[in-house]
Amino acid sequence: KRALTTPEQPQSKRAAARLSSPGLLLSPASFSPCPTPSQKYSMRGARGEVVATFGAVQGPRWSGKGQTVVQVDLLEGREDSLTSSYKYMFQRLRDVRDGTSTAVGGIRHMAMEIITLFLVTVLGQVCCDSNGKLNAQSVLLEASQEHGARQVPVDLSELKDYSLFPGQVVVMEGINTSGSRFVASKLYEVSLEPVMVMVACGPYTPSDSLAYDPLIDLINIINKDRPDVCILLGPFVDSKHEQIEKGQVTETFETIFSRCVDSIVDGTRGTGCKLVFIPSQRDVHHHYIYPQPPFTLPDLKKDDVQRVTLAPDPCTLLIGGVTLGLTSTDILFHMGAEEISSATGSDRFSRIMKHMLTQRSYYPLYPPAEEVNMDYERFQQYGLLPLTPDILIVPSEMRYFIKDVIGCACVNPGRLTKGQVGGTYGRFLIQQNPVYEEGRRVSPCIAGQVVKI
Repeated sequence: KRALTTPEQPQSKRAAARLSSPGLLLSPASFSPCPTPSQKYSMRGARGEVVATFGAVQGPRWSGKGQTVVQVDLLEGREDSLTSSYKYMFQRLRDVRDGTSTAVGGIRHMAMEIITLFLVTVLGQVCCDSNGKLNAQSVLLEASQEHGARQVPVDLSELKDYSLFPGQVVVMEGINTSGSRFVASKLYEVSLEPVMVMVACGPYTPSDSLAYDPLIDLINIINKDRPDVCILLGPFVDSKHEQIEKGQVTETFETIFSRCVDSIVDGTRGTGCKLVFIPSQRDVHHHYIYPQPPFTLPDLKKDDVQRVTLAPDPCTLLIGGVTLGLTSTDILFHMGAEEISSATGSDRFSRIMKHMLTQRSYYPLYPPAEEVNMDYERFQQYGLLPLTPDILIVPSEMRYFIKDVIGCACVNPGRLTKGQVGGTYGRFLIQQNPVYEEGRRVSPCIAGQVVKI
């Protein structure tokens, strides 16, 4: 209904570029009637200080390659993952009981399925079955000399895209048929360079202001360090923020969230960094249920679709053949309040992480904490750990840490803000396509750090 008239002062392209900068998109004046930036946050010290380390302390170069092609997938595939909203609050007590009593059997069944799947991940060198030119019907995969140099015919019909040449070293996932033919379903190129993964968890504003200065600082760090993958967990619009609780905002919660995402996507476009967004039950604009469906971004530009992954909470990601388990729900805090222990020589965080790994569950506590709105039917489908991940990420209000627990690198990267002051984020160097030595999987986590924003 707007009148189609030419403005008296047309906006210049330079002005338009300025308006799309993260700082202006996230200006507190847009969200709050009292747009005062947090003084304590802006005056914080020890910026960039490394407060926890893991693996190789000396030597690693903390920067990604930029524009690198790193495969980011949900472990079980989109067809078997929680990808959309669902009806909840319809549970019967009998269904809850049945869901909890069958957990052990369901976990064992799922674990065996995933283990079987991962046993047909092969590494080898591409070669031709004759002296002629390589084509789709003549591809062989040859193992190394120490594994017998065996050659296996490869069926490429299930691959949507591939680019192969004789001598290329690749990793393939698929199934072995009865005719000793390997049907490839996924293809990964072997990269000798490590991949840098950055992870941060909200809230992304100080508690005394709706200024998204911590998020803007994180975007600047992404542009400087150029990680290959950046995982961002909610809350993005925190239901526990005083101004959100009191409704002291000038725009809808959905609009505030959209500006956050637009600022992150637009502000990091030049880095080539893959982005993963995971919601939190504290996100006031999103479904308050666990497991929690992923965000929807209907206005995401076509050029950014391949760069952005929308994952549920919890989720298991596959990044370059490395498995990462993640949940934004504070299981550390909830289990820490309920656990009893007389064990000596072990710290509480390691014990809780070990419980998660051995119980094969992202949230093994029952009954759950009051603030967790659990749907047990969906939890049996999407809330269990399908395998022991290479890295398990559990952001918490508790103190940050990064440590090895029964062969898994377990991390609490902390939150990007702690009250009115700055918090922490995590970063890792991982080796794609982990190898096996003496039948055991070598940890792909070369190094890890927790860093102050």
